[in-house]
Amino acid sequence: TILVNPLMSCTARLPVYALFTAAFFAAHQGTVTFSLYLLGIVLAVAMAKLFRATIFRGQSEPFVMELPPYRWPTAKGTFIHMWERGSLFLRKAGTVILVGSVIIWVLSYFPTGAGYGSAASLAGRIGRVFEPLVKPLGFDWRAAVALIFGFVAKEIVVSTYGALLGVGESKAATSAKLHRIFTPLTAYGFMAFTLLYTPCLATVAVIRRETGSWKWAAFAVGYSLALAWLVAFAIYRIGLLFGGG
Repeated sequence: TILVNPLMSCTARLPVYALFTAAFFAAHQGTVTFSLYLLGIVLAVAMAKLFRATIFRGQSEPFVMELPPYRWPTAKGTFIHMWERGSLFLRKAGTVILVGSVIIWVLSYFPTGAGYGSAASLAGRIGRVFEPLVKPLGFDWRAAVALIFGFVAKEIVVSTYGALLGVGESKAATSAKLHRIFTPLTAYGFMAFTLLYTPCLATVAVIRRETGSWKWAAFAVGYSLALAWLVAFAIYRIGLLFGGG
C-alpha cells in the first residue's frame, strides 16, 4: 500500500494539470484531468498485483481497522478542517515552494550575460546534463529542470516553467510560451510523468519512517521513476504512430 499510494493524484499535482490542460486541452480540461486520475488508479492496482505476485508472496496478513461513527459534518468542524488545510498549504507555499522558486530564479539568472533562462544559464547547464534521459519522451532540458525540482514539491514544476520562460507566475503568459516547447502529445506525456515519477521529498521521508528502512524509500523512488519513464515513452511513441505531433 505504501509503495502504490504515491501513484494516486494529489493536490500538489493539480497546478501542473491545470496549467497544461488550459494550454493544450482547453475544451476538454475536465476529461483530460480525469483520465490522469484514472491512469494513476489503474497503474496502482496493476503494480499492487505485480508486487503481490513477486516481492510480497505468501499468505496475506489480516488487516483490521475500526471506523468511527459517521455523522453529518458541522459548520464548526468544517471551518476548523478548512483552516488547518489552508494554513498548512500557506506554510508550504511560504517556505518550500518559495525557496524552490527563488533557487530556480537564481539558477536561471546566473551567470550574468548568459541570457535569462537560456541553455547557457546554470539551470540550462543542469538541464542539458539530464536532457538525454528525457529526450526520448519528447521533452527538452527545461522539462528535466522542472522535474528535478519537482522532486521537492510538485507545485514547483509550475513555478519552474514560469522562471525558465521568463513570465513569473502568470498562467496565461506561461501557457502561451509552453506552445513553443510542447505539443498536445508531449504535454499529456509530461503530465503523466509528473503523476507517476518519484514521490515528493516529504512523502519519501514518510515512507522511510513508516517502513523503518531507507531501502524501501529508495525502491519507491526508483520504481516510480522507471514506471513514469516507460509510460511517458509509450504515450509519446504510440502517439507518433497515430500521427500525434
